[in-house]
Amino acid sequence: MVREDGKRNFALREEDGSEPSEFSGNMPRQAALKAARTLDPAPSEDEAERITLRLREKGTKKVHEYEGWAWKDSAPEVDDADDDFWLNDLNDITKANVSKQGIEYIDEA
Repeated sequence: MVREDGKRNFALREEDGSEPSEFSGNMPRQAALKAARTLDPAPSEDEAERITLRLREKGTKKVHEYEGWAWKDSAPEVDDADDDFWLNDLNDITKANVSKQGIEYIDEA
């Protein structure tokens, strides 16, 4: 279901059917990227473990399946401390990426 602001809500679906987390985004990929950033990050992208992320779109029976991974990277250089004050104390940030695997439709009685 689409909210008034145009965003949709997606529940992270576990193997047992439970849905412990919820992410929002205009598109399923945006929510999947947010979910991937919660994964345990590897030291580099090449070393990152690929995890299957299943996101059920709330109000539907669609489950968007992604392969997701996360890694640590160095924080970007800050030119103007006033603009990005929150980055000054960070050495590393978590980056993530996802790859769409497909869409599944669930039948729940």
